[in-house]
Amino acid sequence: MVLGGGMRLLTGLLIGACMVLVGPSAPSSAPFARSLPAEAVGDVVANRVMTWNICNPCEESNVDRAAEIAAYAPQVIGLQEACVRDVERIRDHLESLHGLVYHVEYGTVLRNWGRCGGAPWSPGAYGQAVLSAAPLSGLVNVEYPQGGSEDRGYMAVTTTVGGQRLRVFNTHLAERRQEAVRADQTRVLAADVAQYERAIVLGDFNAVPTASELTGMWELAADADPECRPSLTGGCKPTTDWQSRFDYIFLRRIVPLEHGVHPTPYSDHHLLHADLDTT
Repeated sequence: MVLGGGMRLLTGLLIGACMVLVGPSAPSSAPFARSLPAEAVGDVVANRVMTWNICNPCEESNVDRAAEIAAYAPQVIGLQEACVRDVERIRDHLESLHGLVYHVEYGTVLRNWGRCGGAPWSPGAYGQAVLSAAPLSGLVNVEYPQGGSEDRGYMAVTTTVGGQRLRVFNTHLAERRQEAVRADQTRVLAADVAQYERAIVLGDFNAVPTASELTGMWELAADADPECRPSLTGGCKPTTDWQSRFDYIFLRRIVPLEHGVHPTPYSDHHLLHADLDTT
């Protein structure tokens, strides 16, 4: 009897220690219930914008992509090489896992089964997307007259950044070694940007700062990084895995405060964000 009582006491102590180490189990009545994780953000940085080309590799987890975005919680996000179904899932994960709620508009330039899946007779839409914590209005979706090796375009929306209503553009220019095509695309984009007193232009321009095809953009706007200029002495941080600066946040008559370039394992392009003084 004494031995049996001692064993029961020892067993109870061991169970108690395990519960402390492992934590309480989920209630049996709701085995799949979950709350927001500890890293949930719950609110955005009202004056922060971000640009990110999310493809290559293209089959990455949208849960991981959402977590990368949530780490910086921007007010506005411009995505390139984005399938609509991926953006929908990223948006869902941002809300359900991180407490971040975004509106969305799409700048579709093609439907491609190989890239975006779907039924062969109804392939998924592909192109750009803008997510914003504030409502979006005035969507314009333009496909460039010359796309190069693949259809390309830009989209524009009006939304709120830092408490101010601003025009936000998001683009993806033609691939490398297509300088003449990019020059034509930049002329089309710059003509639209020039209509606005103040604007933000996000995107993957597939060109380094000194490339002649970006001249039209540099004449209208400055990069969010004051050290990044269209000169050989510019101190532009690379935004790709091959150490080139291809991604930009061009600001037309808007003052940058801080910026960051963040390598990520989920794309060969880095996340680029900027905090702005929009007053």
